[in-house]
Amino acid sequence: MANLKDLRSRITSVSSTMQITSAMKMVSAAKLSRAQDAITAMRPYSEKLTELLQSLSATLDDDTSSKFSEEREVNNVLIVAISSNRGLAGAFNTNIVKGVRNVIAAKYSNKNVQLLTIGKKANDVLRKTYNVTENNNAIYDNLDFENVSVIAEAIMQGFLDGKYDKVELVYNQFVNAATQNIMTEQFLPIQKFETDSNITLDYIYEPSKLEIVKDLIPKSLKMQVFKAMSDSLASEHGARMTAMHKATDNATELRDALKLSYNKARQAAITNEILEIVGGAEALNN
Repeated sequence: MANLKDLRSRITSVSSTMQITSAMKMVSAAKLSRAQDAITAMRPYSEKLTELLQSLSATLDDDTSSKFSEEREVNNVLIVAISSNRGLAGAFNTNIVKGVRNVIAAKYSNKNVQLLTIGKKANDVLRKTYNVTENNNAIYDNLDFENVSVIAEAIMQGFLDGKYDKVELVYNQFVNAATQNIMTEQFLPIQKFETDSNITLDYIYEPSKLEIVKDLIPKSLKMQVFKAMSDSLASEHGARMTAMHKATDNATELRDALKLSYNKARQAAITNEILEIVGGAEALNN
């Protein structure tokens, strides 16, 4: 059994760790609340914008379709891996790395694959194996639509220039604080939307369908990237809050077990001292 000094030292260490994990849990919970409100408010707008764009695009002739919808032979692929800059979030970042590897192995094993990583954690692992052409960590310092638009525009221009034939996003989709789903979304080319021929849409378009589509497509693509990053941010805070909650519970159990061991060792030491005193007294009497 460990001596009393070692047990006291371990109890102090575990208690300090428990205070840290508990504080991190509360901080993540506060950040999660803001991030969750943001993604919840954004999703209906993003989904409706995509629905409108797809409905309009489906009614246009192929000759007037956007260059962002151009289907090519896939030789050059860009995968955008969205992770975080910090750890202590359970399997949040590990799942992104696994997701990227699974996508490449399943679909692009014989293609020229390039990676754009957002977040330090995925970049640190993926750059050892794959061709990471760009990494962006600073975006989390000020995550807003304008800053994300710069990243989206660079990707869109790369597709137009023929640098990429296909672009996919890999990120964590927020479900709740304890659940995040790994999502793999095709970003470019824009997937065609099949409409039901029995449904007629009686809309008045001003100035024209084509002009509206040309204006909506860049905005919709930028919104898709912004939504993915907002989803990832909310997922990160949820994963970290859950991880810190479990760490706090584990630290509490360990501290209680150590205190029990300490009390037993202390009681045993006191008992031994009493026995020694009694034994000494008897020896003197004899």
